[in-house]
Amino acid sequence: MATILKEGDQAPNFTATDQNGKTISLSDYLGKTVILYFYPKDDTPGCTAEACDFRDNYQSLASLGYEVIGVSTDDEKSHKKFETKYNLPFVLIADNDQQIVNQYGVWVEKNMYGKKYMGTARTTFIINPEGVISKVLEKVDTKNASQQVLSLLQA
Repeated sequence: MATILKEGDQAPNFTATDQNGKTISLSDYLGKTVILYFYPKDDTPGCTAEACDFRDNYQSLASLGYEVIGVSTDDEKSHKKFETKYNLPFVLIADNDQQIVNQYGVWVEKNMYGKKYMGTARTTFIINPEGVISKVLEKVDTKNASQQVLSLLQA
């Protein structure tokens, strides 16, 4: 199991496709503050609440100069359906091969009803304009994720 990255670490660059099949690299966002949030699965209750909270507060985040990027191991097609169904205004990265979740240390063993399996730990990284992780949020409140992020950024 990879170690989760921490504040002060250089954010690993990645290149992957988004919900529209467009190639996106984290390095494309140098010079901007990025809210990089990892979530387990498209269109599940907690992940939908989190995505819709970012959607509902997207304009205020964008007006402060923040870029929101969601990452899950779902494919482009699943992301596109999720984006369309909930009118999501931000990039959703398809990490089918688990390369990014492993780079960030959020691909972990989970346990549900005694059954162990590998999955994505819901985690948000705030990456500063120089590409350094400034904050890590591991206890995400899915219904108030954007407010948690704003509180961290203003602290």
